Formats: sequence, structure tokens, C-alpha cells
Amino acid sequence: MGRVVLVTGAARRIGGRFVRRLQRESDVDSVLAVDVVPPDEPLGDAEFVQADIRHPSIGKLVVGRAVDTVVHLDVGGGPSAGRRSRAAVKETNVIGTMQLLGACRQAPAMRRLVVRSSTHVYGGAPRDAAVCEETTVSGTLPGGGFAKDTVEVEGYVRGFARRRPDISVTVLRFADILGSALDEGLAGYFALPVLPTVLGYDPRLQFVHEDDALDVLALAAGEPRRGTLPDGTFNIAGDGVLLLSQCARRLGRPTLPLVLPALSWAGTALRTVGATDFSPEYVRLLTYGRVVRTSLMRDMLGFEPRYTTAEALAGFARRHGPGLLPPRAVARAVDRVQEAVRP
Repeated sequence: MGRVVLVTGAARRIGGRFVRRLQRESDVDSVLAVDVVPPDEPLGDAEFVQADIRHPSIGKLVVGRAVDTVVHLDVGGGPSAGRRSRAAVKETNVIGTMQLLGACRQAPAMRRLVVRSSTHVYGGAPRDAAVCEETTVSGTLPGGGFAKDTVEVEGYVRGFARRRPDISVTVLRFADILGSALDEGLAGYFALPVLPTVLGYDPRLQFVHEDDALDVLALAAGEPRRGTLPDGTFNIAGDGVLLLSQCARRLGRPTLPLVLPALSWAGTALRTVGATDFSPEYVRLLTYGRVVRTSLMRDMLGFEPRYTTAEALAGFARRHGPGLLPPRAVARAVDRVQEAVRP
């Protein structure tokens, strides 16, 4: 008998692609795609269940359908997150995860749980570690927003793993995913015609190609290889690092350096009009940057990304077209700005 896999957040682009990919796995018998809103794209032969994971009825679905694998991608809000209040998004992230874990805990058929997390759990401050490992604890943990939600979600997942040691639990901390959709973190920001930046800062950034994100999710959710299960928490990022100024050059987009308070105000305005989710955690990221070590991803999880950070950005640029300025013109403009603010 094949496996029964439940995927939350199926209405998002990456969730939908993952649902369609699962149907090609020979050992998967059926896929339950769950989200609070219908998907914009067809999900193949998967069964779409329009449900709110905050509601206790999610337990009937997990237990009643003998689900053995849950891939929880609905952390951070779905496609309608920008139209919902912060309170509603937090409830989906935290309360929804609690309800889902409660359902998994009561499900006798459960064997595997995969949870999407984020490198935002490391926070963002000038004295933070230059390179974050899975065991790194920031001196300034996130105080609000999606980053704080993610920290809470991981805490509940660790508690679940202690109560159900018979279930394989894998947490994937993704750097920002770049692909064809604009509902993923920095993707909406990079699609802006002009990139607002923090005056005097040029943060280091890492990215994950959307195809690599799907590959590592499939690996974590699949049958164990060589008799081992990919348990644990893993940083997921493409090789290499790019400065924000380098990203602007390669995208052909001019930058607009602002003092930090002005950038926060601009972010609030962009978020209000629905242009992009320019939340406080992304203001911190665009100020101080973040780099993670991925040795555990290779050595323990056994995953090797196909795309580097630079290649993920290049693929994004091809999909979403050139910016307002040729890359060389952007490079000259950025150089002039850097020279002007250099001490």
C-alpha cells in the first residue's frame, strides 16, 4: 500500500508545484492538498481540501484518511496573506501549526513530518554571527512578525518530536527562495522597479532556487535512504554569497538609498498597497544581511543544490525581465553611491 501525504499551503506557487511533483513518486498512493483558499493552478490528481488548519477539524482529516506523511508549508501565510491582518497571519502560523501537530500526535499512521522554516529564526543584528549554524542562537532573537512566528513554530515542533519519537521530524530552514512566483520573501522586493536600500549598508545575502527547494522537500518527505531518516534541522541555501549592490547590478535595477527610519516607512507603505511584503524582518535583512553554513545539509541530509546563490538570482532575472537600467549603468550608479557614503 502506498503512502498518503498531506501538504499544507498548497495554494501557494511552491506548494502547488510540490503537490504535482509528489504525484510522480511511485510510492505515493494519494496526496491531500490543503489550504484555506483554492489554488490558482490545477493540482493534477491530488485531492484539494479547502480547510483552515487553525480549526480542530484538521484532526479528522489527518486521522480519518490515515495520513502517514505531513509536509507543512503553510508557515508565513498563503497568497492572501497580504490581504489579512497581522493577527490572522500569526494565528495561521502559530495556532494553525499547533492544531496540525496535535492532529499528527493523535494519528497512529503518522511516520514522517517535514516543516518549512526560515533562516529568519537567527534574527538580525550588527553583532550577530557572521555565519549562522543550526545551533547558533542570536543575542537579539526576533521580537515580532513572521520571524518570531517561525521561532515559535520550531519550538512546538521540537516538543512534538519529544512526544512522538517514533515519527521522523525534519525542519528545513530556507534562505529566501527565488523562482517564478513573487509571493516568496525577497522575490517581491527584487521585482520592484527601484530597490529601496539602507544608506551606508550593503548586506550579504543567500538564495535558494525554487527547483532546489522542491528537490530538498521531496528528499525530506520521501522514503529513507540506506536505512536512515533525514531527521533534524537543516539550513538550506545555495552556494556563494551576493551583496545587495551586486544583486541590483545583475537585476538591472537602480537603488534608492534611504536612512533606516525612512526605509521602514517605505516598507509600511509598500505593504499597505500590496506591492510586496516589506515586513520588519526584511528591513533587518536588508540592513545586516545573513549568511548560513550548509555543511549539515550535505553531510547529514545528503542534499547537494543544483544552483548557486548567483544562479538562483540569474534565473529570477530571466523570468521577470530586465530592470529599468542596463546592468552596466546600474553598476556605475551603485559605485557612485558607495563612493559618496564611504567614510
